[in-house]
Amino acid sequence: MKYSKISIITPSFNQAQYLEQTILSVLNQNYPNLEYIIIDGGSTDGSVEIIKKYEKHLAYWVSEKDNGQSEAINKGIKKSTGEIINWLNSDDYYEQDTLHKIANAFSNKETNVVCAHGKIFDSKTNTTLYISNGTDIYDNNLPKTIGWARIDQPETFFRKSVFDTLGLLNPDLRYLMDREFWLRYLFFYGLNGIKKMDAVIVNFRIHPQSKTSNQKSFFQIEHDTLFYQLAKQHSLHSHQNFIKQNFSINEDIEMTMINSDNFPELIGRALNYYLLLRANEFYASDQKKNAQKILAQIKINLLSDKDRQLYKKLHFRNKFIPVPVLNLIRKILHQ
Repeated sequence: MKYSKISIITPSFNQAQYLEQTILSVLNQNYPNLEYIIIDGGSTDGSVEIIKKYEKHLAYWVSEKDNGQSEAINKGIKKSTGEIINWLNSDDYYEQDTLHKIANAFSNKETNVVCAHGKIFDSKTNTTLYISNGTDIYDNNLPKTIGWARIDQPETFFRKSVFDTLGLLNPDLRYLMDREFWLRYLFFYGLNGIKKMDAVIVNFRIHPQSKTSNQKSFFQIEHDTLFYQLAKQHSLHSHQNFIKQNFSINEDIEMTMINSDNFPELIGRALNYYLLLRANEFYASDQKKNAQKILAQIKINLLSDKDRQLYKKLHFRNKFIPVPVLNLIRKILHQ
């Protein structure tokens, strides 16, 4: 049997307490055609000593100061020669047999992306919080998949040819570099070449030092900035101005240019779905005025029949049912 070469990149910086478990979860896959690369940002906490312990099993490693996670991952991608690529952060770890499952899922040459599931767990209590749904794919609805773009990166693997076509991660982004890359994929390939795999393959650690735990507001700023830049690039001024006036954005972030000559309507529909997502989020956080302002911007005729029902439900609830009341009703019904 021919095993496709898989390149795994671990960007690392001062996470020695988790790093060895991460490394072993890759090496103990016993995958016969593995290329493992570690890019350390100049750690001073003992990480380098751990990396040296396993260096004979590594295709490449380096420890030097860099400009953050995106640059570290890009260094690894440039070194990668595998047919399949992903990165595994130094505080996460794989389930057994992950790489064999991934290789098998890529056996169809038309497959460009494989999306699986991950276990999100609390590092302090070592308890599972939930199993991820995996990267969101809305069948036959590309605008929604773009507008509601959410990628579970640790369990989403790409062919190297995708990076060859789309380029590297955006170094301006520190939180949603994976989501920006995913947007580029969707605009270029559409929903083609994506395979969903019903397997839990990675463990994603929530701990006090993780960005996911303590820097959530920065994720939101980059999320809104991505769609602001998308509107700005393609002269959709009403969307651009509305996002700038109502959300926190960072204009210093430049989004990788997406050629829209063939799909201006797609971008408008995707932005419409983005606004529906944000309205839903504002309603869920009981910010009714903001939710109503966003709902007024949404063109219901650009939504699918199913999502028109969501819009109407959200509009009614935002007007008449405060979130605490809705939560109480749900609690009573589930007793």
